[in-house]
Amino acid sequence: MNNATNTPTSMIEPPKKRLTTSAMIASIASEGQATRSAPFGHALAALADQRSDIVGMSADLSKYTDLHIFAKAHPDRFYQMGMAEQLLMSAAAGMAREGFVPFATTYAVFASRRAYDFICMAIAEENLNVKIVCGLPGLTTGYGPSHQATDDLAIFRAMPNLMIVDPCDALEIEQAVPAIAAHQGPVYMRLLRGNVPLVLDEYGYKFEIGKAKTLRTGNDVLIISTGLMTMRALEAAKELQADGVDVAVLHVPTIKPLDEQTILAEARKPGRLVITAENSSIIGGLGEAVATVLLRNGVTPTFRQIALPDAFLDAGALPTLHDRYGISTQAVCTQIKAWL
Repeated sequence: MNNATNTPTSMIEPPKKRLTTSAMIASIASEGQATRSAPFGHALAALADQRSDIVGMSADLSKYTDLHIFAKAHPDRFYQMGMAEQLLMSAAAGMAREGFVPFATTYAVFASRRAYDFICMAIAEENLNVKIVCGLPGLTTGYGPSHQATDDLAIFRAMPNLMIVDPCDALEIEQAVPAIAAHQGPVYMRLLRGNVPLVLDEYGYKFEIGKAKTLRTGNDVLIISTGLMTMRALEAAKELQADGVDVAVLHVPTIKPLDEQTILAEARKPGRLVITAENSSIIGGLGEAVATVLLRNGVTPTFRQIALPDAFLDAGALPTLHDRYGISTQAVCTQIKAWL
């Protein structure tokens, strides 16, 4: 007997394994998955070795956007602006006017909500060469609505001159950094930071601005995905194959401009359920962009969306939240089976 509770020891249940997250710096990598540490910071530092015009700027979040790697390698080209995102964007605009290529980093919520007008007026309207790279996109933190940028794609898609990039994994981040630096004009890139999964190396992938890439062919379902949801789509495709469901995956890393030609070519193939998958609100992101392209061109497959709900999301452990809001691999599989 347990003297403290008078409960038989055999009746005491072992404690359940607790799902945890480290909030702002939570990893989306599954147990045992290959990762690379701080791919953005290392890629930017390497690029700055070759280009003297590259500068890094942060609003007191260099550690949490992996820019501290760059700051250590190039301290003379690192600018800490403090907790002032509007100042960060205005200063980045000034740097660009002087011929530099500033990479301004913060959280996606702060860039899209707090500094929107400064990005629009100081950077986008002038078509300045500023690269805005932002951590915690969509549901990649357990901190709740104050830090979950579920609406950043909807907010930025309507901004003229602004390119939008949503990389899938560490490899794509490493490839995207020099590519967006070479692009003339403002760019908004969503950032996965910390220990970032390595996925696309299996597919011989090469990032190209404005290009969608077919990673997997299939006759039953076409998933058009972006960002980390391409990783989920590929995982789901492998699991569904065991159930006899043949899934194709089209990765769309550039949300704007959208690769309409490739999307239309894939969506026109008959007999497939077409699904968009994104780590973003169901309002105003990839799904609505693809649906518009399809309808404007008279392409009308059975169409569905996997996305975050139009709501303020809960705080908590990321595995639990991804299951709850339908963007975990298992949730994607379950939803596709239900639609089929």
